[in-house]
Amino acid sequence: MNLQVIYEDNHLIAVNKPAGILVQGDDTEDTPLVDYVKDYIKFRYQKPGDVFLGVVHRLDRPVSGAVIFARTSKALIRMNELFKERKVEKRYWAITENRPFPEYGHLTHYILKDQERNVSRALDQLSNRSKDAKKSDLDYELIGNLEARYLLLVKPITGRPHQIRVQLSKIGCPIVGDVKYGYSQANQDGCIYLHCRSMSFMHPVKQELITVTADAPNERMWNQMSALGE
Repeated sequence: MNLQVIYEDNHLIAVNKPAGILVQGDDTEDTPLVDYVKDYIKFRYQKPGDVFLGVVHRLDRPVSGAVIFARTSKALIRMNELFKERKVEKRYWAITENRPFPEYGHLTHYILKDQERNVSRALDQLSNRSKDAKKSDLDYELIGNLEARYLLLVKPITGRPHQIRVQLSKIGCPIVGDVKYGYSQANQDGCIYLHCRSMSFMHPVKQELITVTADAPNERMWNQMSALGE
């Protein structure tokens, strides 16, 4: 895999994850992104032995975009705190078939994850049968449309499993290609049109504001839509 590094220093490294690649290993035993990044660090810095690399957060396998890793245990602890305290501003692009109504707004649902089936449900309210559901919030706005496809800027406030996918589906705007959450047809490569465009946060060691930005995949629909998002 041709690794695209979008930020790098002694404490952190951020890469642009291609859709279809796991961030961490699972039962498939496919090579995950974390291993590719370790190999890159080992080669670039001629490091003997094992390379430390902490996974700070994840993107779903069919999703592309910015992923941050910690290169030291101190950075890992501090980045985990930033994510836990919701001090990382995340911006995603999503392409949907339907126009959202209203065209911008705030969504609050309660997301319940079925671990066995690896699928989430977005509920309007809690009940006795869904007491394990987690409150989930995001902001969205329509920023462009082309050929009956709509480009949304999504800013998740919480970080729940499949949150953006299931919340957009709940309002009648499933992401193009996302058959798990209501889209009619899968893309040939199994990927979906959801991309982590950028993340902004206070550097855990340098204490300066950092923004990492990832270009959308080099693909026809993304190429057309990306121009609308700039």
